[in-house]
Amino acid sequence: MTTHPQTVAVLGASNKPDRYSYKAVRLLKEHGHTVIPIHPALTEVDTTPVTPTLADITAPVDTLTLYLNPARSADLTEDIIDLNPARVIFNPGTESPDLAAALDENSIPHQDACTLVLLNTHQF
Repeated sequence: MTTHPQTVAVLGASNKPDRYSYKAVRLLKEHGHTVIPIHPALTEVDTTPVTPTLADITAPVDTLTLYLNPARSADLTEDIIDLNPARVIFNPGTESPDLAAALDENSIPHQDACTLVLLNTHQF
C-alpha cells in the first residue's frame, strides 16, 4: 500500500464510461494520482489527455496497470520493459505468463489484482 500519490499509466485506456479502464482512470484521479491513459487512437479519457504509446511517456512511472488481453500486450513486452515501471498490475483477464516472466527477468515487480479493488480497499 502506498501513502503518496503515484504516476500511473493505464495501458488500454478507454473513453467508454462502462469500461473498467475508464473507471480506473477516473478513480485513480479521485485518489490524487497522476494518470497517463495510453491508447493509440484516443485524445482524451475523462478529460485527461491520452498518450498514444508507452514510448511517448517521458516521466517515471510508479505503476503500469494493464487493460489489454495477453495477445495484445505480447507485442508491447519490450516497450513495457523499456518503460521500467516500479510495478505492473495485471487486471483480471490481462494475466500473461510470458509477460510476467519478462518482468521477472528485468526485476520489475508485478501482481495479479484489480486496480479498482485495490483503490477502493486502500491497498493501492
